[in-house]
Amino acid sequence: MSAKAKSKLTPEQRNATLRRVLHKIKPYSLFVVCSLVVAAVSVAAQLYIPILCGNAIDFMLGKGSVNLSAVLNIVVEILVVAVAAAFAQWLLSVCNNRITFSVSRDLRNEAMRKIQTLPLSYLDSHPSGDIVSRMVADVDTFADGLLMGFTQLFSGVLTILGTLLFMLSQNVPITLVVVCVTPLSLVVASFLAKRSYKYFQGQSTVRGEQTALVNEMIEGQKVVQAFGHEAESLEAFDEVNGRLQDVSLKAIFFSSMTNPATRFVNNIVYAGVGLVGAIYAVAGGITIGQLSIFLSYANQYTKPFNEISGVVTELQNALACAARVFELLDADDQIPEAENAAALQPDGHVVLHDVSFRYLPDRPLIEGLNLDVKPGQRIAIVGPTGCGKTTLINLLMRFYDVNGGSITVSGTDIRDVTRASLRGSYGMVLQDTWLRAGTVRENIAYGKPDATDEEIIAAAKAAHADSFIRRLPEGYNTVIAEDGGNISQGQKQLLCIARVMLCLPPMLILDEATSSIDTRTEVRIQAAFARMMRGRTSFIVAHRLSTIREADVILVMKDGHIVEQGNHDELLAQGGFYATLYNSQFEGVET
Repeated sequence: MSAKAKSKLTPEQRNATLRRVLHKIKPYSLFVVCSLVVAAVSVAAQLYIPILCGNAIDFMLGKGSVNLSAVLNIVVEILVVAVAAAFAQWLLSVCNNRITFSVSRDLRNEAMRKIQTLPLSYLDSHPSGDIVSRMVADVDTFADGLLMGFTQLFSGVLTILGTLLFMLSQNVPITLVVVCVTPLSLVVASFLAKRSYKYFQGQSTVRGEQTALVNEMIEGQKVVQAFGHEAESLEAFDEVNGRLQDVSLKAIFFSSMTNPATRFVNNIVYAGVGLVGAIYAVAGGITIGQLSIFLSYANQYTKPFNEISGVVTELQNALACAARVFELLDADDQIPEAENAAALQPDGHVVLHDVSFRYLPDRPLIEGLNLDVKPGQRIAIVGPTGCGKTTLINLLMRFYDVNGGSITVSGTDIRDVTRASLRGSYGMVLQDTWLRAGTVRENIAYGKPDATDEEIIAAAKAAHADSFIRRLPEGYNTVIAEDGGNISQGQKQLLCIARVMLCLPPMLILDEATSSIDTRTEVRIQAAFARMMRGRTSFIVAHRLSTIREADVILVMKDGHIVEQGNHDELLAQGGFYATLYNSQFEGVET
């Protein structure tokens, strides 16, 4: 689906988004009521001041007939009312800020919780930059629109209603002049709001694409430069940036038309009030002071239309961004755990019965896979790229659910146990390392936060990471940059190995766990792994077949099927696919 297509929301979707926004505001109803009350006080005070000014003018008309004491009393009254209006405005800001930023906090918290429950298939199919853009940029834009709505919309509507009531109390015919021209302003505002909404929604979508692209390019800048892909990267960015410019210009154009269009209508209202009011004043129907009141009210009445029109435009943008956030929140969660799901009590016995799986409905990957792993066995999984090795690991950990068949651990289907207990039963060291921004100590203790310093150091020594850690500026207290950017890939992998060494769960998964480690260190690590795997069911994915000679069972996978099974010597003796793979690594034979 194109960005343009995704940017369009039906009126029903827009209304549904608005209802959900109001639902998010509901917990802060007390602040909403307080905001309405103080907005009414502020508007009433501001509308009362022109009446006082008009009365003061009438006390100063005529040569030598100025009633100075009455004027001074009115001045004091104006000061008191102005202070009350200012205090009400301050309270209004406090209430509106509390509502807006509380709702924004709730949205971000909900989005973060949602990410924890999303299936990996969603995260694999959506750029991380786009998800970040929804949680950060879109929520920020939503907050800005919501704040403007509470700050100016309430006050604007109350000002319009209050002004009409005050004018009606003074003179009905002049008030009718104002009322008759008002619909023109509403038509203009509605016309511009409908068109700006579509473009603001498109702007949010394309901005998410741009954030995803920038995130991708920054993370992979070394690869971009290594392959001389700078020009193509700039071209891709220019294309997205051009689309963002195009949709942003259209959004800004329609939103910027709001102010001059409504000002034009406002000038018509002011001129009409001035003309009709002057005729009444000349005829003696109203005093000069009352005419000044009407002219002041004409300004105060039309000014909110400018603000409300701008607010409506911003609210359209805010709703467009809120819709993107709600789209994330509405994504399907991972398959929920069974109602009677219990904690797994693993003994290391893993059975795969007639397992089938496919990432895409029309592309089978694993079909009819059967495997019986006895407790304490070391199972090596080998095969060409794309044969399903890592997919099998994902199924064992229940990152993905099987499409057919079953996987049992200790005789219990893994769909009938809690995910936390299942995943806590495995220790994983992957080829793709991940470290959080924090100290070395915190990263090693990621799976066991209450570990003592002695346990952490012992795990680091077992992983042969202690020596390089002590050479770091602050040893175990050295802060690692995001994803370990300030240490080497091999050092990151050693820390990930130490993380598992610390927990020592009953089952292990090693997916190319030593791919980034030098040969000398790898020999020592393999010895440590051998000790760690003793008595533990272990699944080992390896491309270097020399590292799995000691495995109890070697599974040779091809196109999602186990084509050969046995130990190293048995498979070599068969002279089949495994023998071909093994010999190719030592004889340079292509397979």
